[in-house]
Amino acid sequence: MATFTTAGAAAPVPLEVARSGSDRRRGLLGRDGIEGALLLSPASAVHTLGMRFAIDVAYLDRDLRVVAVRTMRPGRIGLPRPWARHVIEAEAGAMERWGVRRGTHVLLGDA
Repeated sequence: MATFTTAGAAAPVPLEVARSGSDRRRGLLGRDGIEGALLLSPASAVHTLGMRFAIDVAYLDRDLRVVAVRTMRPGRIGLPRPWARHVIEAEAGAMERWGVRRGTHVLLGDA
């Protein structure tokens, strides 16, 4: 499993990586939660149709800099972010705890 961190993070965050198109389309659907986060790449939009819990969504540009962070309740369709190349999904409230906000640079690593 991979990890990600930010300059202000206390510790690396466990990160699952959706490697195939079907994994990216499925995202967090059918789950009751997630330990850490899920990276969708490439991706510029997400939805929460059929989700069981609210999520935080961080949209990243090609340099892994956060361009937007949104909290989405179940049953929503997110607007595409044309400048976004990657998306990180986590349980609602997680991005704030991890210090992920607009302008934050995300560093990826191996666990």
